[in-house]
Parts: sequence; structure tokens; C-alpha cells
Amino acid sequence: MANITERQIIDALRNVIEPDLQRDLISLNMVKDIKINGADVAFTVVLTTPACPLKDLIKNACVNAIKHFVKEAKNIEVNMTATVTTTNPLAAQASNNPLGRVKNTIAVASGKGGVGKSTVATNLAVALAKTGAKVGLIDADIYGPSIPTMFGLKNEKPDMIGKTLVPIEKYGVKLISIGFLVDQKTAVVWRGPMVSSALRQFMTDVVWNDLDYLLFDLPPGTGDIQLTLSQAVPLTGAVVVTTPQDVALADVIKAVAMFEQLKVPILGVVENMSYYQLPDGGKEYIFGDGGGARMAAEYKIPFLGEMPLSKDVRLGGDEGVPIVIRNPESVQAKLFMETAEKLAQQIAIRNAGVGAQKVEIEI
Repeated sequence: MANITERQIIDALRNVIEPDLQRDLISLNMVKDIKINGADVAFTVVLTTPACPLKDLIKNACVNAIKHFVKEAKNIEVNMTATVTTTNPLAAQASNNPLGRVKNTIAVASGKGGVGKSTVATNLAVALAKTGAKVGLIDADIYGPSIPTMFGLKNEKPDMIGKTLVPIEKYGVKLISIGFLVDQKTAVVWRGPMVSSALRQFMTDVVWNDLDYLLFDLPPGTGDIQLTLSQAVPLTGAVVVTTPQDVALADVIKAVAMFEQLKVPILGVVENMSYYQLPDGGKEYIFGDGGGARMAAEYKIPFLGEMPLSKDVRLGGDEGVPIVIRNPESVQAKLFMETAEKLAQQIAIRNAGVGAQKVEIEI
């Protein structure tokens, strides 16, 4: 029997196309550590994110390609790992800028309040961390910080290294919030410049170190915080949270238009409180049906998912145990995990420069 060569394996894997990036694994440099021992073949595929929703599909395609093109191969072992991609040129090296080592920065925004944006931001951050990614979350809602409550950290204070804050870490997510620095019962009565200064300090005076994803939980609307963030850091993109009814969608369109004007890509829309799950398994669409998906389709924005109205999700936020931790086998937790995977997928596509579309909205 002829010996199997590394060239044969490489040529076989040239036929495996990464579904999102639309190129083969070899040209994408995603295949590493090929080892051949007689009829046994082993190698590693390096994905663009540990949250890749297509990892099983890619793994099966690799096995099938080698079986088809290298008949001598009997035992095929495909190891799957991941290195999160970035367009930040400083992310791979030491930098005096604390965010210089953050690979991807994502704004989680909404056009109006009351749509569950902080709930979505919290569960997406924890879901990404559960996949193995290094994740941080900045509570950018200075007037109404929610993250200390969402993570059960109301009375916690961050440590200091000199004049630099050390983020508090819980559920695998590094966190900073004005709620850690002021009394919970104290109102933050600041003018816009002070609020913008606080956000800048959360970016420059916090030890973030190496992160794959840093999410910003923004306040609702299109004001100072949104402008400050967009000007202070080159955002990878924004996720916009809405509910199905027309009044929420109208404000979401304005938020999308703002990000488009600021040259920030829209990574996707998440529709929260989409429906109420009835005891018999049916769905009651309290706030309307499918508004977020229709809006996303109209403006050619990725639709990342819809989240049901749920008592368990609400309890998780109030008790500081997000649903993806509180009940990971629940429908709601699985939907958040799927949405996080789709978000990571969109980030990888954007970083590769594949299929990016400009959103143009008139207001």
C-alpha cells in the first residue's frame, strides 16, 4: 500500500469550503499540525471563533473529503480549535492603549428603553464566554447601570492597581460599571461631558488585557454616549435590540441610521420579548409578530434571533444569575447561545471582509 503524504491531505482539504468565508480551509490557513502514521491521519482545524455554529459541518466535510480523495486513509482524527479573528492591528501585540489588545468591540444598543437590552447584552456576553472566548462587558449606561444587578454584584467594588481599575470577573466575563463605583441609591446627576469622560475612563483606565470580545451595554437612544464610543474606539460593529411593536421598530431604525452615519457596521438585530410561551406549547404574540425579522430583511441586516418573554429570564436578571447559567438546558438559554454563535459568525465574516453591506436609511 502506498504511503499517504501530507500533500495528499492538503490537496484533499482544498475541497473543503468554509461556508461563511467562501474559501477553502487551506487558502485560509485554517489547517495545522498534520500528522500521518500509516493509514492514520490527524490534523487540527483552527476556526475563526470558538462560538462557530458550523464546527460540526466543517469537521464532517474534512473527514468526507479525505475519505473521498485519499482512499488509503482509514482512521481520520480532526481536532477543532479556534483563534478569534480581528481587524485591530494592535490586538496581536503589546499596546499602551488598554483596548489595543481587544480583538473585537461590539456595541449593544437600542432605539428606546424597556426592550431588555441589558438582559440581551448580559446573556450574550456570558454565552460567548461559555464557548471558551475571552469576554468583557462595559456598562456604558452611566445614568441607569444594570450590570451589577444582572450579575449579582450590587455591593462589589473593583480592585485598583495604582490608578487603574481591575475589572470584576464573574461567569467568565470581565465587568466594569459606574454601579461598582457609586452607591446603588445615589443618582448620577452629571452633564453630558462628565458622562462621556466616565466612559472614556472605562476604556483607558481599566486593565482589560487580551480579550476576544468586549461588549458595550449602551443606554437607549442616540446621544452623547453613542457618539463618544464611536469616536473613541474603532467599533467592530453594533447589535441592535428591539421588541416587535411598531413604536420600538421606529426607534430602532433611527439607531441603525445613526450607526450608519458613524460608519459602524450593523452586525445584526435581536428581537426580544417576541412572544409568550403558553403552557400547551403554543405562542402568544403579545407585542406583534415578526416585526424585527421584517425590519432586518427590509434593510438587509442580519437577523440574529428572537427571544421569548419569560419569567425565568426576568428572575435570572433580578437574582444575578443569567438564564444561560441559571437553566442552560432551557429553551431561552439555548436561544441565547444560538444568537451568540450567530453574532460571532457575523463578526468573523466582517473581519474577513466577506459580504459586508452598507445600510442606508433615511430619517
